[in-house]
Formats: sequence, C-alpha cells, structure tokens
Amino acid sequence: MTTEPMQEAAAAAEETNTAEDRIQALEAELEQLRAQSLIDRADMENQRKRLERDVRNACRFANKQLLGDLLPVFDSLEAALNTAPAEDPLRDGVVLTLRELTRVCGNNGLVEVAPAPGDAFDPEKHNAMSAVETAEVAPGTVFQVFQKGYQLNEQLLRPALVSVAKHD
Repeated sequence: MTTEPMQEAAAAAEETNTAEDRIQALEAELEQLRAQSLIDRADMENQRKRLERDVRNACRFANKQLLGDLLPVFDSLEAALNTAPAEDPLRDGVVLTLRELTRVCGNNGLVEVAPAPGDAFDPEKHNAMSAVETAEVAPGTVFQVFQKGYQLNEQLLRPALVSVAKHD
C-alpha cells in the first residue's frame, strides 16, 4: 500500500516537471518569435527607406537621357556663336535660343562644368585630353577647355574635356 502513494507522488512530480519544461519551451519559442518579429520589422523599414530613396532618385534623374541627348545641341549652338560674325542678324536668335535652352535645362537640374584656364584640374569633373608644357598657368591646372562638361543634380553627366599644364 505504501507504493501506491509513492507512485502517485512520483507521477505528480513528473507532471510538474513536464509542465515546467513545457512552459520553458514555450517561453523560449515566444522569445524567438519576438526577436524574429523585430528583425522582420527592421527589414521592412529598411526596404521602405530604400524604396523611397529609389523613387526620389528616379524622379531626380528621370530626364537624364533627354538632357544627355541635348548636350550636342548646346555644343552646336555655342560653336555657332563662336564662329558667327558679331553683325550677323541670326546671331541674336542663336543667343536667345541658347539662353532659353540653358534656362529650361537648368530648371531641370543641369549645370555646366566649365573650368577656366588656371582652375585646378579635377579628375572627378574633367577629362585630360593632353598635357601641355607652359608657363602661362600653374602645373596641374587647366590650360585649355576643348568641351564643357555637365552635371545633373550633382551627378556627372559628361566630363569637361581639357588640356592640363605641366612644367617646362
């Protein structure tokens, strides 16, 4: 008869251990789910921010192709101005056209990269076509500009083509 109460006590103790083990397992699973939930929320927030940045950049650079295609038009109009005689009646029309084109493109984020002779050579914005031995400007500076460059919203669209001064 004494074995039966002992068996019941052992069964009750085993049941208590099993319940405690189950509670611990459920608490551990709950902690894992909380941690995974935080990770998932952080991933969603990062994805949202990345998407917002991509949309912002898409809007800023949506006209990149069009403005890039217009750069030869700028070059042609400037070449026409440089070669047309001052008294040519068409020159005024070219000046007005170039001014309006510059205004419209500028309103859309296009900015000239037009270094002057003596400006420091910037490999981020300038493409050196040649090096010229000269004493007219300091070494490592722009000596001559062959073609203006352009930036679209701080992003280089076309580098300026220049020659760079070097020591005699």
